[in-house]
Amino acid sequence: MTTGESRLTGEAELKFRDNGTFTIVQFTDVHNGGGTPEDLRSFAMLEAILREERPDLVVYTGDQIRSRGPDPLAQFRQITSIAEKAGIPYAFTFGNHDSRRNVTRQELMDMESRRPLCLAQSGPEHVSGVGNYLLLVSASRSPEVAAVLYFIDSDRNAPESEVHDGRSEWIDRDKTDWYVRESDTLKRKFGRALPALLFCHIPMPEYEEVWNTQPCCGYKFDAVRCPGRNAGLFAAMVEKGDVIGTFAGHDHSNDYCGVLNGIRLCYGRVSGFNGKVQEGFQRGARIIRLREGERRFDTWIRLEDGSLVTRQPVHKPERQQGSLCGKA
Repeated sequence: MTTGESRLTGEAELKFRDNGTFTIVQFTDVHNGGGTPEDLRSFAMLEAILREERPDLVVYTGDQIRSRGPDPLAQFRQITSIAEKAGIPYAFTFGNHDSRRNVTRQELMDMESRRPLCLAQSGPEHVSGVGNYLLLVSASRSPEVAAVLYFIDSDRNAPESEVHDGRSEWIDRDKTDWYVRESDTLKRKFGRALPALLFCHIPMPEYEEVWNTQPCCGYKFDAVRCPGRNAGLFAAMVEKGDVIGTFAGHDHSNDYCGVLNGIRLCYGRVSGFNGKVQEGFQRGARIIRLREGERRFDTWIRLEDGSLVTRQPVHKPERQQGSLCGKA
């Protein structure tokens, strides 16, 4: 696949609806262990959320499976088949647990790439990791491209000497360079910076910065286990001016969003029952709705009990009391 192209064929084509919306459900950190009672509860919740939301795309942002389990390929397939059975195209990024034991990222990608509704791609061979790719979303009433979705493999690349307090894997510089090339190519091809979203598993260091320096909507019960190294991906996105929002997982009890230098940094909502969370923190999913022709998106959370979270408390770095943030 050449630079700037996207696999937009057949029933998996991505397109804004006639009403000018494109909706994504983000599932993250499902941690499927291979059929435990917790897994069955996770499966039921994912299925229910897809029935309620009927999105245009499902994105799994890593740690689809646990590092332990009898058959990692089958465990991974159980998770992605939930979107497939619902008839919804899906894409994914890998997490630090997905290829920890008895399976490689490439083996998982090779398995999934044969599925008709899977849009995930291995990505360029010269870029580190597996799963660095982009997808294009066409306009509602024309074949013109209206939005871009970037996927970055936050990898599992840290030697033990670099692991401190859970701060380990980082996004290598070659991935930042890949993003810059793709962004420049798209801008030349379409004559403007198209509105874009970026998905990865491990949050960038700026997720910690935005919480410490800007008002944020939502909860932070876990430390931000971002990498100790910064390869400049966020700075590149600010420079290129296309990405309007990023979405990560990894830190199970965080779900906040905040704006830094014009980019909205968001956590998903933990979707699996095998991982630890803050007491009382319900599992769920983040919903993202792009609007055609606009450089903004709405986002909200749907929880296991079926309820919607459209407004969340405001955290201010100076510890002042805030009101509530809406979903817009």
